[in-house]
Amino acid sequence: MSWVRHAVTSPIGAKVIMAITGLMLSGFLVGHVAGNLLIYAGPEAINQYAEGLRKFPALLWGARVGLLVAFIAHLSFAAYLTLGNRAARPQPYVFNNTVQATWASRHMALTGLVMLAFIVFHLLHFTWRATDPEIASMGEFEVYRMAIHAFRKPSIAASYLIAMVAIGLHLSHGISSMFQTLGLNHPRYNRLVRTAGPAIGVGIAGLFASIPLSIYLGLVN
Repeated sequence: MSWVRHAVTSPIGAKVIMAITGLMLSGFLVGHVAGNLLIYAGPEAINQYAEGLRKFPALLWGARVGLLVAFIAHLSFAAYLTLGNRAARPQPYVFNNTVQATWASRHMALTGLVMLAFIVFHLLHFTWRATDPEIASMGEFEVYRMAIHAFRKPSIAASYLIAMVAIGLHLSHGISSMFQTLGLNHPRYNRLVRTAGPAIGVGIAGLFASIPLSIYLGLVN
């Protein structure tokens, strides 16, 4: 089916796939941060939440596989578009007028690579528990204790906070671009769309960042 291949590999098709997968990944982040915020309700709440997720293995693994496919597709088409743009213009502009472009929009590849590195570390750290022997010795659902142990370390707390800055910047531009790619733009509410992206991105990243920061400062103990 050549028309399907052409539609997918065209710049417009690639952007649509990036927008859809970006929407899926953003939705996951919203749900993930909502669950993580249960740490403020105490050990029992967050630990029961973690244990409850494991009671539905089919749904859990279905979500994991879906997110993995979405993430790989998002990353692959981002690389495809970037390489295509470079091939179309091998020589940079003599005068690069980027007054209206934000820092986040001009450094999506950089923040994306930081996010990729963070995801690998985060999985090794909390999911597979391969980076810290003490965390590895804890019970499978002792999420509260794991978080307290990890984020009391300045290096771990700082690395998570830096990653959240990258996530906030990436989402700030990515969500606004997603709205435009999916045709959710109109002169009546374009200003709202441009504002919503940064607001949602900073909001999600800020909520995530509040957890290691609160633990490190001793507000959660």
